[in-house]
Amino acid sequence: MNQQHGIVNTLLGLPIFQAEWVLYLLILLSFISVAVMVERWIFYKKHQVDSEAIRLELNKLLSVGDYGGAAAYLQKFDSLETNVVLFGLREYQKGPDSVEDLLVGAETKEKLRYNKRLSFLATVGSNSPFIGLFGTVLGIIRSFKDLSNSMSNADSSVMAGISEALIATAVGLLVAIPAVIAYNLFVGKVKEVSSNSELLSRTLLAQLKAEDAPAKGA
Repeated sequence: MNQQHGIVNTLLGLPIFQAEWVLYLLILLSFISVAVMVERWIFYKKHQVDSEAIRLELNKLLSVGDYGGAAAYLQKFDSLETNVVLFGLREYQKGPDSVEDLLVGAETKEKLRYNKRLSFLATVGSNSPFIGLFGTVLGIIRSFKDLSNSMSNADSSVMAGISEALIATAVGLLVAIPAVIAYNLFVGKVKEVSSNSELLSRTLLAQLKAEDAPAKGA
């Protein structure tokens, strides 16, 4: 029994069983999360375009067969929607089927750029509460150890220790909630941009298929 008690005391003396490091970790994660949120917001704002206006202009140029002018027009922008269509537009001679495959590949590549760092927000949002809970458990363990070492003012000592331990859970939730909200908003933004890209891509494919139909009929 004494040997087991010695092992417990030894483990509790290790730095990992001190709850303070959990709070420092959560604070660090919160700063990184905020930095990621700001960076992603600036990125989406910078690359935002009026997809409907672009679609109308693109359709006008394609309808007269001005593929070079359409490519030059899309080069003015740097967004998922325009980059995907531009990638397929440069290979329009290969026909609609080949262009469609190119558009799918280009969109997959562009999505990687738009989804960058979102997995970090998802990880922080899903795991911060557990990290906080871990800190709370460590704090409660520490409180009961202090209680066993000194029975004077036992109630106040335990209550104070537990209240301090619960701070870790609160901080964990405070870090997780904004991360989850930001992640959902950004994922929704990527889906919106992807839908706009699909509309522009279909505009190009429709024109190519319309031109390809008479050739096949002949």
